[in-house]
Amino acid sequence: MFQQTFKNFNINFNRLNAENSYSSGDLITGHISFDLTKETKITSITMAVKGKADVHWSSGSGGKNGQRRNYHAEVKYFDLKAVIVAENVATGRTTQLQPGTHMYPFTCQLPHGDFPASFKGAHGKIVYTLTVGINRPWHMSKDFVTELNFVSRMNTNLPELWYPLSGTNTMTLCCLWCASGPITLTAAAEKKAFSPGETVKIICNIQNSSSRTLTPKLKLQVKQTFYTHNKASKKIFVKNLNSVTGEPISPDALDVHAEFMLTIPSSASLSISNCSILLVDYIIEVNLKVSSAPDLTVLIPIILFSNPIQPIRE
Repeated sequence: MFQQTFKNFNINFNRLNAENSYSSGDLITGHISFDLTKETKITSITMAVKGKADVHWSSGSGGKNGQRRNYHAEVKYFDLKAVIVAENVATGRTTQLQPGTHMYPFTCQLPHGDFPASFKGAHGKIVYTLTVGINRPWHMSKDFVTELNFVSRMNTNLPELWYPLSGTNTMTLCCLWCASGPITLTAAAEKKAFSPGETVKIICNIQNSSSRTLTPKLKLQVKQTFYTHNKASKKIFVKNLNSVTGEPISPDALDVHAEFMLTIPSSASLSISNCSILLVDYIIEVNLKVSSAPDLTVLIPIILFSNPIQPIRE
């Protein structure tokens, strides 16, 4: 049995930064280590680094009178292969390893490209993996898989990421032949780009010329959109990540100024816009709850990107 012969198998990485993350073009280095309990023949030890996106969902009940339909799409970004321990080409013989601890270094250059960040969602995922395979004569290959934390390189110098965002919406309430004064909501964020764990300050200016009481409520939402190829079909998943409710605003209250703080969960995934089958968007929804009337809403889209990568200091 493999587990009786190989003990304490580990894949160890030389960290490039404090987040232990990788981006396109990075050089992955490290070593594998394991203990052998007896003399063992090895055909080869191989390494594969892969990146791919995968989405899948179903529709329909699938019951006796219903039809269940499955949707699936996959995009492969790269599939790199290398050999850590090779067969003796000159003699064609396998490598004979003695009992004890063995350690082998590895290195792999990630390709340059506009690849999306690692992600796991409701109906799909983007995964980057490093697989080490141990091949022995007359045995099935034994694979060890570890996931890489991949982040997209983003040009954070774009001015539009740091300019304030604002939106305004107005409505007038009618009751039979009477019309009350207008309600106006203006909401603004200090910038567009944030990182997981940051707090967003939203400034609201409200004009309530109506006879109704208003209640401000803010929500941070993530919207995940999954597509089949050529966007022939899609599935949307929306989740509230955080919310805050303000104090009620009385009728005929003018020039109301309010500030709200929404913290982005540190576990939130990064925004994804560079994948053909999977998008991840973040929206701050600012609502005025109006008594016996529809909400008045302003939407503020934001972008989540990785924290500035801090290199490991020697």
